[in-house]
Amino acid sequence: MSRAFCIPGIVFLVAALVLSFLVSVSLPFLPALDIVRTNFQGGVQQGAIGTVQTRLGIWSACAYDTHGSRTCLKTGHAYTFEIDRDLQKSKVAIVKASWTRGLAVHPVATAAIFIALLLSFSTHLTATLLASLMSFLAALLTLIAFAIDIALFALVRHAMNGLDIGANTNTAPGFWMTFVTLILLLLAGCTVCFGRRNDRMSGATSSYPMSSTGGGFLSRFRKN
Repeated sequence: MSRAFCIPGIVFLVAALVLSFLVSVSLPFLPALDIVRTNFQGGVQQGAIGTVQTRLGIWSACAYDTHGSRTCLKTGHAYTFEIDRDLQKSKVAIVKASWTRGLAVHPVATAAIFIALLLSFSTHLTATLLASLMSFLAALLTLIAFAIDIALFALVRHAMNGLDIGANTNTAPGFWMTFVTLILLLLAGCTVCFGRRNDRMSGATSSYPMSSTGGGFLSRFRKN
């Protein structure tokens, strides 16, 4: 593949891989990279110490108290998270496992990006075609993951607002890193595709050299 297209394509894929990998690790291993975050103005009484913030990641959800300490659910795929308005459980916000199960698409997309990156190092036309296709496949998986993130955000916001305690639910860093990853993958796929097209055109041009006309215009009038 042409160097002018090869290097930018690899750079886009490397950046996308790093972002996607970090998002896939998520809570509780990387506390700052959650998907949805809710702040409670007055706090939610969950025992002796009130909860002022909750964070939902791919593998777990964590609640933060007024002292900054956090309590996380057992790490695992498809977790269920709930939070009570008060000790009497007059109102409860619940996020069921069916809404968090789809978050596992994130690491699947990361694996697809890794394969696309490996293929992009090859200069063979078939490998570059596969790299382009894998980049678009990874973009599709990332788009699905981003759609799941949006659905989770909408659900959590609706559930937390139902507590009627002034909850403020927002998208977290992991949400926007997924969006940036999607843009990078689309750019990488297009760049690799254009590089392959450029190579094919260059090969076609070199395989049909122009024949010489030896003699010019006057040679037509020469006698045999």
